[in-house]
Amino acid sequence: MKFTKQLNSLSENEFNSIFGNVFEKSEWIAIKVFKQKPFENIDDLIDKMLNLYRNCTNEKIIKILNLHPELAMEKTLSDFSLKEQTEAQLNSCTEAELNEFKRLNNDYKKKFKFPFIIAVKGKSKIEILNNFKKRLNNDYEAEFIEAKSQVIKIAMFRLDEIKRRFT
Repeated sequence: MKFTKQLNSLSENEFNSIFGNVFEKSEWIAIKVFKQKPFENIDDLIDKMLNLYRNCTNEKIIKILNLHPELAMEKTLSDFSLKEQTEAQLNSCTEAELNEFKRLNNDYKKKFKFPFIIAVKGKSKIEILNNFKKRLNNDYEAEFIEAKSQVIKIAMFRLDEIKRRFT
């Protein structure tokens, strides 16, 4: 109850600073959801965010997918991405691992026209690389569906972290 009251009393700037990167660099989602206040509880807010994402056109989804960083390659990451990639030890790759990530990132982006997206939380570099190699064999439709699903997993991990911080 206290968290819900706190949530509903946030200004748009405060709300955006907390929820703006739940969907990577897609602050517009948080801004649209903010306008749907008051929230019954955190789950109501989560449902609204996920529904907004799920109801995006394929073109809008592609734009969101393309806002995600290439794994182990990007130098400027959102706070969430930095933490997630660091926990998966993507910041401490060997030269061989970095070269493999670079090759896979290039091959994947060339084939699908968006970066490889995976919820890295709880995964090791080896698991991520194995997923990368396997998913590179998917056709476009299967991979588009998988990438959309991975974005939701990432958003849920981030929302769970926010929820823990405030409750």
